[in-house]
Amino acid sequence: MSARSKDSTVIPIVRKLFKEYPSPEDFINIDVTFLEKKLYQIGFYRVKARNVIELSKILIEKFNGQVPDNIHNLISLPGVGRKTANCILCYVFNKPAIAVDIHVHRITNSGRLNWVNTKIPESTEQELMKIVPKQNWNDINRLIVDHGQRICSPVKPKCEMCTIKEFCKFNKN
Repeated sequence: MSARSKDSTVIPIVRKLFKEYPSPEDFINIDVTFLEKKLYQIGFYRVKARNVIELSKILIEKFNGQVPDNIHNLISLPGVGRKTANCILCYVFNKPAIAVDIHVHRITNSGRLNWVNTKIPESTEQELMKIVPKQNWNDINRLIVDHGQRICSPVKPKCEMCTIKEFCKFNKN
């Protein structure tokens, strides 16, 4: 749900929605227009409403109503990409995963920390998996996203407040 939307918008809406509709069975007969209205404040709400309904049907038909706990099955679901799948593995199942969003991709790449030199998030994920100890994978997304939102924004980063600026190429320019 968070794609192209801010967490501060998505989280309250999703919490309320899942409180009212806690299982996939609750979504399969819901009217798509009704669900669109519930998701209206979230970017691409129409697509996401259809995906939630279709995803719920697939969870029931293929996975006994349970969210799968492996990347292959997760990314087979409508609207679930690698970042979302890795977030589910990390935060729901506590399995080692590196979720690469725009912040992780931008900050770990050559313009900032220079840990990797990649063009797309999937490559960033693969490269980070090679250099970050597995026991730290689950911390990467949370810590770097927080840093990217509060300090290291793409426009006017707050380098003077940055605690890791000595490692940053951007700060040295």
